[in-house]
Amino acid sequence: MDTLDLVQLHCPPTAVYSDQRVYDVLDSFVEDGAIAAYGVSVETVAEGLTALEHPGVQTIQVILNVFRRKPLEELLPAAQKAQAGILARVPLASGLLTGKYDESTEFPADDHRNFNRHGEAFDVGETFSGVPFEVGVRAAREVATIAGDAPTAAFALRWVIDQPGVTAVIPGARTVAQVRGNIAAADLPSLTDSQLADLERVYDEHVRAHVHDRW
Repeated sequence: MDTLDLVQLHCPPTAVYSDQRVYDVLDSFVEDGAIAAYGVSVETVAEGLTALEHPGVQTIQVILNVFRRKPLEELLPAAQKAQAGILARVPLASGLLTGKYDESTEFPADDHRNFNRHGEAFDVGETFSGVPFEVGVRAAREVATIAGDAPTAAFALRWVIDQPGVTAVIPGARTVAQVRGNIAAADLPSLTDSQLADLERVYDEHVRAHVHDRW
């Protein structure tokens, strides 16, 4: 193809987001027709807000899920104001929000859910969204109860889809069944006010202290 539709800088060092030279180069790629648009993937809300100060940024990719709600406060409204898209990644908190794990679940040695639980290899926020595993398992059980008859994963994805300003959601999948389960989220009804309130309570009681002020 002659033109890439979208190029994103994926979680570079924090200083990059405020380096005008980076945006000048990306703008030149747009002007030359090499890319149609560019954006950034961020670890923190602050990085996303810094990137949005540059008018050429068309997308912000950020971790957003039932256990990572901070982007709702400032980042999503700022992106809407800048007419930038929001791409929500890690929407199932590395599988926690599928509801299929318990305290005894083990992961392969080469799986980041095994070797990066404390940020040994990269930002710990990318693994279980930064929530300690046992805490996340307990919180996910409550999410499953709130979901009722709906599959927990689809229910959690529906929550992300419904957030104002979200353009697309990026769930992972290893099997065809998981892909179909993810797609099913689009057919679920929007969450009720009662369900939304219960999810916020789960976040406040179990998760907030571990993640909210960190990312």
